[in-house]
Parts: sequence; C-alpha cells; structure tokens
Amino acid sequence: MSAIIRYEKIMELLMAHREVSVADLADKLGVTGKTIRQDLEKLESKGLLHRTHGGAVLANEGYSGLLAGLAPNPKHPDEKREAAEWALRFVEPNDIIALDSGSTTLEMAKLLDNAPLTVITNDLYIISELIKKDRVRLVVPGGFRSRNMLVSEEAAEFLGRLNVQKAFLSTTGIHPEYGFTIFTHSHVGQKRAMIDSAKQVFCVADHSKFDKCALITFAKLSEIGVIVTDPYLPEETARSYEAAGTRIERNRRSRAGR
Repeated sequence: MSAIIRYEKIMELLMAHREVSVADLADKLGVTGKTIRQDLEKLESKGLLHRTHGGAVLANEGYSGLLAGLAPNPKHPDEKREAAEWALRFVEPNDIIALDSGSTTLEMAKLLDNAPLTVITNDLYIISELIKKDRVRLVVPGGFRSRNMLVSEEAAEFLGRLNVQKAFLSTTGIHPEYGFTIFTHSHVGQKRAMIDSAKQVFCVADHSKFDKCALITFAKLSEIGVIVTDPYLPEETARSYEAAGTRIERNRRSRAGR
C-alpha cells in the first residue's frame, strides 16, 4: 500500500471516529507502528491532525464530512446555492463547460436552464440532474465508480482532448500555501485534465473552504483564474487572497440585503 493511500485511509478513519490509535491503524493498514507514527507526523505537519500519546485526533472538527462521500455534503446549503447562482453568471448559451464532482457544482446543475449547452461531467448526481434537461448535451467520459463519481485514466485522457471553454471545479480546501486540496487521490487526474483542457478555470466553493488544507494539492492558486464563493467570505480573507493575485467573485449585494 502506497503512502498516499495510507494517508487517505487514516484521514477517513479520523473523520469517522475523531481519534485513532497507532496500534489500531497498524493493524488495519498492515504496516508497522513505526510507519504509522511517521505517517501521523507527516499529516500533522499539514495541520490535518494532532498527535497524542499512542495515537492522533482530528485537528479541526470542520473537516468532518469533507471526505468525498456517497451523498452530497449537506453543510452550508444556502451558501452553496448562492455561490452556484453567481457562478452561472459566467455560463453563456452554447458554451462547452465541465462540471467537477461536488455539492456546489451539483447546485449549478440543478439551477442550469434547459437550454443549448454542452456539459461534461462524471459526477453521478449531476448526471441524474442533467438527463432531465433534454436541450443540454451531456458528455460523460466514463470510468469506474469511486464514491459519487466515475474515474479512470482513460476518462482523464479523454477529457484532456476536449475543447472545454469553462471548467468549474470543486475543492475541499483553499489555502495560501497549499493551494486547492482534496482528500481523495483518485480524483486528482480528472481535476487536472479539466484544468489543462479548459480556456477558463473557476473554483466554486462556499466560504468555509478558505484557509483549509486537505491531504492532496491538485492545483496551485495561480492555476485557477477565479474563485466563485458566497457573500459571507470575510473581507479580510478575500483581500488576502486578492493581494496574492487570486480573483474572488461573489454577490456582495446579497450579503448587504440580509
């Protein structure tokens, strides 16, 4: 078992149980206690956990539920809808867009008009929404099921050959040092293919994702042109990212009206 898969399984267990022991992890993952302690040290250096005597605890309760699951993440539904609504301002008739797997991109799919548009996605929930809209041309690269999406090297290669005008990506964390991060390594290839094939790249994420770091970086801040978020991102946070060259888009008037 590779180190990156061990890291992912350790974080999955931590999110489920809030704390883990070295002995239990060594038994479950089939490695030595020394290897587990080295893994925990690595994950602690990224701020994902705190080591304890004989084990570790989750560093931030906000990480609970952020691992890609079989159902959309139910947290911050209003904020996700507002971010999705604002992101759709960038979609024009007859566009060719890619929708990454995620709860906020799913909101985009729900809100999309049944109008001439090409949408590329491998998210099973987004697919189920878009098959109801017969004027939308739906392109599914395919692959095998990994939680709520289809993934494969062939699907990523296929995506890389397409002429995508706009890609809308999801993320688990946005961090000034680590960039855009997720917990599931098998999803990285598809995200990279979307970034590489699209003329414009957007990340659509609610404000809770900022200053968070997950396990794997799939893009630097400089690789994604625009972050579309909800109105409740603190101004200080927005300014710090904008000062680093990141464009932040959100509906400021929506916040003022509440």
